[in-house]
Amino acid sequence: MKNELKMMIGSEETILYEGKPDKKCFLFESIFHPLLPVAIIWAIFDLSFFNQMGIVGMQTFLIPFMLLHMMPVWIYLFGVIFSIRKYQNTYYIVTDHAVYLSSGIFAMQFAAKTFAELSRIDLHRGIFDQLFHVGDIVITTDQIGKRNMPVVLTIGSIANYAEVYQLVKKLQKDIYSDVMYPNDLRPEENHGYRTKYKG
Repeated sequence: MKNELKMMIGSEETILYEGKPDKKCFLFESIFHPLLPVAIIWAIFDLSFFNQMGIVGMQTFLIPFMLLHMMPVWIYLFGVIFSIRKYQNTYYIVTDHAVYLSSGIFAMQFAAKTFAELSRIDLHRGIFDQLFHVGDIVITTDQIGKRNMPVVLTIGSIANYAEVYQLVKKLQKDIYSDVMYPNDLRPEENHGYRTKYKG
């Protein structure tokens, strides 16, 4: 996945950061997912109901029904079981032009957003992030995706989160300044922004 992601990078781009999530934090977040309490309660309710319905003749109907009814439990277990596969396919690259991410369990998914497309960069540190001394960079784009919500990219659970956050934030500001004040119209010294980007 690392090499496939690098194939998306243009020849004129320079890689400034590349890495993966912290493995322990990634797995803990997969196991202690918000769906965990729902899955436990759902499983207890369904199993106790199934035990009470001990009528032999109805079991032919009840077993398939209960297996289907326990779908939230299977979804949670599926996520936990395949979290290693998802971890292997997750990789992040930041160049001087864009942010690249790969993810997926079976089908590989690649995302690339130039800094001109980014509207907001936030730093997030959840309970497990703090426990494992890592952090997430949450990048909101100016594009609208599914459910009429902005497209969000996350460089998650990385050790050097502060440095990468500052890097992405500065590059986004530099590119935005360059778009607002193109090279041909820009004064020799830009006292308002003091950017160093040269395109």
